[in-house]
Amino acid sequence: MSSLVYGGFWLRVAAALIDSVLMLILLSPLVRLIYVDEQWVGAPPHFSFAELLLNYLLPALVVIVFWIAKSATPGKMALKLTIVDANTGGKPSTKQFIVRYLGYYVSTIPLCLGLLWVAFDERKQGWHDKLSGTLVVRNTAPNTVEFEQQPPD
Repeated sequence: MSSLVYGGFWLRVAAALIDSVLMLILLSPLVRLIYVDEQWVGAPPHFSFAELLLNYLLPALVVIVFWIAKSATPGKMALKLTIVDANTGGKPSTKQFIVRYLGYYVSTIPLCLGLLWVAFDERKQGWHDKLSGTLVVRNTAPNTVEFEQQPPD
């Protein structure tokens, strides 16, 4: 596993920004449907099931499904990053992905220190990575193309 190249802090920040913009694009039409115009102009906030769904459940579902299917979110894929098991370098389990997502809350609650930890950790792991036993690595393998061999003329 010594050939792994860890995904660094700024690369992961860029991937998170890409994911945030995509999530905003995905959720904006739904938010507009749920909230009436009065709520946009300063009506007192209220908490509803729709808000729980839009703010917490749907984003969690989208991210975890991408992780399970591709071991990455669209932002990580765009920047050639992959989430791997820290011990084997292989694909993490569904349980690891769920723990990793929940670990984001642990990482952000104390002033985002668990996310900033990526910048200082030798394996570039945030607290959510350490809790779930995962790493974010760069896909450094060159794209290879295999050609069919033509019989000599």
